[in-house]
Amino acid sequence: MSLTDLIPGRLGFGTAPLGNMFRAIPDDEARATVEAAWDHGISFYDSAPFYGAGLAEQRLGEVLAGKPRDSYVLSTKVGRVILDEHETSARDLGEKGGLFEHGNPNKIVHEWTAEATERSIEDSLKRLRTDRLDIVWVHDIAQDFLGDLWLQKFEEARTGAFRVLSRLRDEGVIKAWGLGVNRTEPIELALALDEPRPDGFLLAGRYTLLDHGHALQRLLPLAQEQGVGMVVGGPYSSGVLAGGTHFEYQQAPAEIIERVGRLKDLAAQHGVGIKAAALQFSLAHPAAVAVIPGATRPSRTAEDTAALDEHIPAAFWADLRAAGLVSPAAPLPHGA
Repeated sequence: MSLTDLIPGRLGFGTAPLGNMFRAIPDDEARATVEAAWDHGISFYDSAPFYGAGLAEQRLGEVLAGKPRDSYVLSTKVGRVILDEHETSARDLGEKGGLFEHGNPNKIVHEWTAEATERSIEDSLKRLRTDRLDIVWVHDIAQDFLGDLWLQKFEEARTGAFRVLSRLRDEGVIKAWGLGVNRTEPIELALALDEPRPDGFLLAGRYTLLDHGHALQRLLPLAQEQGVGMVVGGPYSSGVLAGGTHFEYQQAPAEIIERVGRLKDLAAQHGVGIKAAALQFSLAHPAAVAVIPGATRPSRTAEDTAALDEHIPAAFWADLRAAGLVSPAAPLPHGA
């Protein structure tokens, strides 16, 4: 099924922060944040076992279990199986070390085989307290987590997770599947396959105001050619575009801070909110179906909803282009 037909609205809710990413979030604050998203009309929710070793799914499931199942679209991911036993040593997360150090202490097995995929889905259904998933993403088969092993793991996923998810889609158990990654190359490889064929992809952090040039070179033209949709994850570039200090899940380097400062200065000149500019830029590409910023405070959802509706003058986009702050190839809102 087309992601455009499946996903309601252009603003969804990403739950990585609910897995205690960067900080320990009280349960009542996490619950109130999801409830606020619901109250603001958001009906597309994305999670993953990896987020806090199951914590984000548990927290999301606690709230959504009280909502009519047909009133929202739910996606989660495969590639990580959460064990009952606890981790006793530091986790190896490639470039993302320490990302969920405040999450659940359970051991995580990184595996994309058919057996692991089926187990992951079964476990996610229990944590999410639901009887079905709408979209399943194959998670993080990319260089940032796997280094030189990523192509080997991609092949494991191609013969394992891809085929399982394709079968489940054909059987009507799920409605769509794709890749959920922070790099463009795995998606390009998947779109080049004769079979199995994904329905779309979740690209995190690679189509933002700060970082979009590489995606525009090959991936997005290929996606348009094949008619597959993109869900944009991490539209605030790990938070640095929304007042935070992280970029690519680490402390932002000086050159990124400087570029963000230039973006904010230009936005201020036009009376434009930087969140509004970030969300509306990410959604301006024809392949973009939805954007899923994360949140850990109830007020953030209200900000995101308002940012999506904020009027941004065409002059801002023109000045953004003239200043070299966006790629010449990037589509801008309203054809600016």
